[in-house]
Order: sequence, then C-alpha cells, then structure tokens
Amino acid sequence: MTIPVFAQAQETSHASHLMKACRVHEFGPPSVITLEDVPRPEPGEGEVLVKVHAAGVGPWDAWIRAGRSLLPQPLPLTLGSDVSGTVAALGSGVSKFSPGDAVFGVPNKRFTDGYAEYAIASAAMLAIKPDRLAHVDAASLPVVAVTAWQALFDQAHVSNGRTVLILGAAGNVGTYAVQFARAAGARVIAAASTADHAYLRSMGASDVVDARAGHFEDRIKSVDAVIDLVGGEIQARSFSIIKPGGTLVSAVSRPDPALAAAHDVKAKFFFVDVTTELLGQIAAEVVAGRIVTQIGAILPLAGARTAHEILEGSHPRLRGKIVLRVVT
Repeated sequence: MTIPVFAQAQETSHASHLMKACRVHEFGPPSVITLEDVPRPEPGEGEVLVKVHAAGVGPWDAWIRAGRSLLPQPLPLTLGSDVSGTVAALGSGVSKFSPGDAVFGVPNKRFTDGYAEYAIASAAMLAIKPDRLAHVDAASLPVVAVTAWQALFDQAHVSNGRTVLILGAAGNVGTYAVQFARAAGARVIAAASTADHAYLRSMGASDVVDARAGHFEDRIKSVDAVIDLVGGEIQARSFSIIKPGGTLVSAVSRPDPALAAAHDVKAKFFFVDVTTELLGQIAAEVVAGRIVTQIGAILPLAGARTAHEILEGSHPRLRGKIVLRVVT
C-alpha cells in the first residue's frame, strides 16, 4: 500500500527555549488549530520530556478539538495523544529511562500535548521503543492498540477457542482487535462494510459481516463476546447473539443494563488505561511479526489541520492511522 505523504511547509523554532506546537484556543472545526511558538516545558516529578519524532492522530483528538471530550479539557491546549521520540530530560523520581532513550506512549490521562516538538509525558505511560520499530509506526500504536488489547483480554477475557464479534472492525482499534484475537487463538467475526471484508480476512478474521446491511443477528449465533466500537442500535442488536454469561464490551458508549440483564450478558464500558507494561507487550507483538501496524497517511506537524479534515471526511477516506512526522 502506498502511504500518502502530504507535503506542507513546516517551520522550525529558532530559539532554544521555544518550540512549535499545534494549539487550540477555542473549541470548533479543524480551522481552530494553530501552529504556534510556545515555551518548551520542563518535566516535573515522575515525568519525562520527550523530543517528539512522530505523533499519532486519532478520533479522540477531534473530539477534544471540537469540545466533545468526556474529560475536562481546559483551554488553551495542545492536541495529541500518541507520541514517539527520544528522552530529552527527566523529572525527579524517574529511573527507568535515560536521556537519549527512544520511547513511545501517551503524554497524559487527558490525551493531550502530543502535537509538538517536545512533550511532557508521564513515565508510567511510556515504554522503550524497540530499534526495529520506526517512530512513525510506534506513534500509531498507543491508544488504539492498548484499547483493543484491554477490551479483548482485560474486559472480555477472550482466549483460545472463544468466538468474538468485533463491531467496527475496519477502524484502527478494530484492526488491532482482529489481529490480537486471532493471535490468541480466538475465532474472529469482523463486522464492517462490504468494501472492507477482504482486508479484514487478510488481518485474520474467520468470518465477515456487514452490520449495516440486513440483520447480522440472523446469521451469527452464540458468540462468547462482542467488542463494540460503533455504539447505537448495532450495539443494541448484538446482545441477542451473545451466549448467556457472555460479555459485551464497548469503548464508545455505555451499554443498556436492561438489555444486558434480559439476555443474561455482562455489559461493560471502559476508558483505555495506557501503561508501560502493555506498551511493551504490544511492541513485542509487532516486532515478532504477529501484529502489523496500519499507517494511512504521514503529514508534517504543520499539517495537523489537514489531518483533522481527513478525520472529518473532507478528504478521501484513508485506511490506517494518520501520523504527524515531527522530525524528518
């Protein structure tokens, strides 16, 4: 697959105490994103200053930009929840990293501050980046891959021999969920539009359905778990195909407890919790070749607006994660 690389002018900071960052001073459409010179931050206790080489772009970044985050997001703020780069400085109490280490992860629990030349990150949300994993690929992983992992294994307890239906399987979280479940020995049924079916089979899905065309619940029976990445009426319809005692896990909306009780199903909604341990496990899966990253487009830091326009459908749809390359 050819990855689009969007050529846009990108300025660099000249003063050593300043850096470029993509900022939001008011919530709104992609046009509210501005590239600015801001003071380079200093790490505090338990924190790491990361020289950002690449930053991932995801739907949650757009929710934050638009003012739809479920978490408090005081303005102004710097967007960006996934980073890969090198350690520039350490705050007090950080002993597991050294200056110059290549790392990747998430800056903070608010999922902000990544679209910048430097980012302050919690040491507990970073891991060492393997040499064989490029910064662009590492920046594409943290939130989506950890969400998929936790939904499958921590929440739904999917394991060898189980059957799992993944709703929204062709999205970035769904693609990793398909791969992780397959690698764990589960039978994977992937729900997505017909145009994505061949792709999902190549990712390891045993069967594919179009959840928006007809009644998939008439075709599928008795799955052990549903991983919901869509929400709405498709989530509600999926309760009828889960075995009694099975589990529905959603990363997008809270399931109806009455429906869960009526079908004798456990239903959960969860927020992703990115940790050093999980990042390390996921990176090992990628390096071993059991999981492949999916990059849809690479843009410069100055292209953050374009990235958000792509998210909102102003450009042709891309399969895979959008990544901002900060260091070229």
